[in-house]
Amino acid sequence: MSVKIAVPKEAASGETRVAMVPKVADKLTKLGVELRVQKGAGDGSRIPDDAYGENTKIAGRAADIYGADVVLAVNSPSPTNLAKMKKGSVLLSFVQAHQNADAVEAMCKAGVTCFAMELVPRITRAQSMDALSSQASAAGYKAALMAASNLERFLPMLTTAAGTIRPAKVLVIGAGVAGLQAIATAKRLGAKVEAYDVRTDTKEQVESLGAEFLVAEGVKAEAEGGYARELTDDEKAKQQEMLTKHVGQADAVITTAAVPGRPAPKIISKAMVDGMKAGSVLVDLGAAGGGNCELTKPGETVKHGSVTILGPTNMAGELAEHASEMYAQNLFNFLSLILIEEDDEGEDDTSKGPKPRKLAINWDDEVLAKSVLTHDGEIVNEAAREALKK
Repeated sequence: MSVKIAVPKEAASGETRVAMVPKVADKLTKLGVELRVQKGAGDGSRIPDDAYGENTKIAGRAADIYGADVVLAVNSPSPTNLAKMKKGSVLLSFVQAHQNADAVEAMCKAGVTCFAMELVPRITRAQSMDALSSQASAAGYKAALMAASNLERFLPMLTTAAGTIRPAKVLVIGAGVAGLQAIATAKRLGAKVEAYDVRTDTKEQVESLGAEFLVAEGVKAEAEGGYARELTDDEKAKQQEMLTKHVGQADAVITTAAVPGRPAPKIISKAMVDGMKAGSVLVDLGAAGGGNCELTKPGETVKHGSVTILGPTNMAGELAEHASEMYAQNLFNFLSLILIEEDDEGEDDTSKGPKPRKLAINWDDEVLAKSVLTHDGEIVNEAAREALKK
């Protein structure tokens, strides 16, 4: 019997992405699984139902989606829909457990094995499954464009009959995937770009993109897994002193700092915003986690004096088509770890069509062991368990 995989229509307000696109759906159905996509699931990404082709079933009933063996989603389904899932079924989606306690509880009650895509370890073998990176890349690109479109100045240097206009200065805080993409995009647009990250080992990457790397003396915060650790009070003071100067000189500031499983670190204070140039712009990619700036309001645009502060909470969704395509491929690569060919058991090897697959989870696999959030009614991930303690 074929493994049934289903993709729901995203219910989160403003979500335009979908967990499966036609190109990847074709590859998935060739594995011998049964794929169902909820009617209208691709509307936000401009993908009509008939684009999925004859091998993908379009389902209208929730039971046809949440009764599947595997559910693929961008964001965690609601507790109500999670309760409809079968015991032992598998969910692949972003969850952000520390912000979604009700959903995690519902997963446990339903006996769902959830692999949270934000938990995929940043190791070489899992790069093709790293959905955080693929979505951050889209977010960083769009952040630079958003900064440019909201800035009432040119980004590049222009020599005109009226004289020469100097290039705008863009400061990017955080040189992870989103930050590096923002740096590269702002540089291509002609801006003078500066960047700062507490992880000094990102200096070479920043400079390779043509940006100047800023250094706060004595501050170094590399941590395991490619992320940054939380700074001490003394380190924060040194960081703030250096950043205050450069924030005040920038035309546009893009912040991308994040600590997995915790609220976004506050880096830009009200006093620093007060010192920004008139007409400058701040794009806060940490808004979904509360913001890197004290004045950020998630999902809103704030005017503080003459400074514009943008707090987008789903920047990747602004590029729904390509963000969905990358995410669907991440999911396909992850599924290759848990969908294995069934034994032939003496059947004719010359039979046409793909060999049927079965679900099999190898808990000795590092990627699976580190990505699992819930299993057999329990919260397996230690950080999530600690964050949700009451």
